[in-house]
Order: sequence, then C-alpha cells, then structure tokens
Amino acid sequence: PILWHSFGTIVALIQEIVCIYPQLSPPPTLTAPASNRVCNSLALLQCVASHPETRPLFLKAHIPLLLYPFLNTVSKDRPFEYLRLTSLGVIGALVKVDDTEVINFLLQTEIIPLCLRIMETGSELSKTVATFIVQKLLLDDMGLTYICATAERFYAVSSVLAKMVGTLQTQPSIRLLKHVIRCYLRLSDNPRAREALRQCLPECLQADPTLQHLPEPIANCLREDSATRRWLQSLLTNLNQR
Repeated sequence: PILWHSFGTIVALIQEIVCIYPQLSPPPTLTAPASNRVCNSLALLQCVASHPETRPLFLKAHIPLLLYPFLNTVSKDRPFEYLRLTSLGVIGALVKVDDTEVINFLLQTEIIPLCLRIMETGSELSKTVATFIVQKLLLDDMGLTYICATAERFYAVSSVLAKMVGTLQTQPSIRLLKHVIRCYLRLSDNPRAREALRQCLPECLQADPTLQHLPEPIANCLREDSATRRWLQSLLTNLNQR
C-alpha cells in the first residue's frame, strides 16, 4: 500500500514501462540493461498486484494492459524473454489469489491469445507460467464458461495443449505437464468440452493410467508426481463415464 500511495511512484514506474515501447518495434533494439531496468519496475508492480488492498486499484487503473506489448513480442533474445517472463509473473500474481474480479477483468482483455502463443513458442519457464495463468482462468467458473462458450475458443486452447503434449514427449517437464493435465481435467467439467475431448485428447494421454502403455517420457514424469497422475486418472474417468 505504501508503494501505491507514495506520491509519483506509480507514475514513475509506468513511465519506465512505456518509454521502452519504441525499442520493441522491428527491428528490435532492446538491450539487456534496458530490459533489466523495466523488469525491476515490473517486480515492484507485482508487489502491488499481489496485495489485497492495492489489487483492485491496480485493476481499476488498467495497469495490466501496459504489460501486453511485452507479452506480444516474439523475439527469442534473452532481453525479450526476460521481459515476457517478468510480465507473466505480474499476471500470475494476479490470478494466484482466486479473485473473481481479476478473472472478470482479464477475460475482457487479450490475455488468453497472448498466453496461448507463449505456451506454443516460449521458453519452458515462460510456457509454464503462461499455462498456469490459463489454468487459473479455467478453474474459475466464469473462465471455464468463457472458454467453452464457442468452438473456436475451445479449439484454440485444446489445440495448443495438444501441441504441448507432443513437445513434452521429446522435452519432458513434469512442471509443465502438471499444468497441461490440470487444464484438460478442468475442461472435462464442461459437458460440451468433455464431448469434444473424447475426440481430440492426445492419444498418448489416453493410454492405461497405470503408466504401462504411456510414452516413456510422459510416464517418467507422472511417476515423479502422484497428484498429476491422479488428475490424469480423473480426466480419463470423466471422459469414459460421464
């Protein structure tokens, strides 16, 4: 609260963010020192986003939207990746608290397509945070309804999840697989999505949940994490029995 109410502090942090926008345009000229400076400002804003007193004010001022140009970048250079990851961290801090006001705000923005692109093309860590954000949106009833409201939205999410499962067979990550399976499990709570998942769930997840017939990289990941294994079993039960 002190950070938010200190005269001129938030304005100065916002100025740090917006002054770097021209360096994002092609050809990108973002340097590591400039990226680090903005990321330090974003770290302070994450504190504001995390605090229950200042979170509503943070949303009311529409400050998360200022981060979207960073999430919209595609360069794999380290300064850009660092900027994307830190920006995702701010959004992740917002959704972590299970606040319906946060979900309602984010669903009115472009956060889902931005996260989906990062889930498809980002580094493992960025993919993990972006998938966590989508997972938290899905876990809210409003978010699940929103994503399952149209076939286009559902398939945008499910096709990216399927591509991620394919990648995980060659580049295993239990941390990432955990969020992917939790997203699938939550989607299976919606009747229309459940019907669609019976057709489009990746084959490698439809195998025997005892792990004997799963692809080895996926099976190895699941052996390390009993909670994720239970989620997969619940997912398969939902698809087979409901």
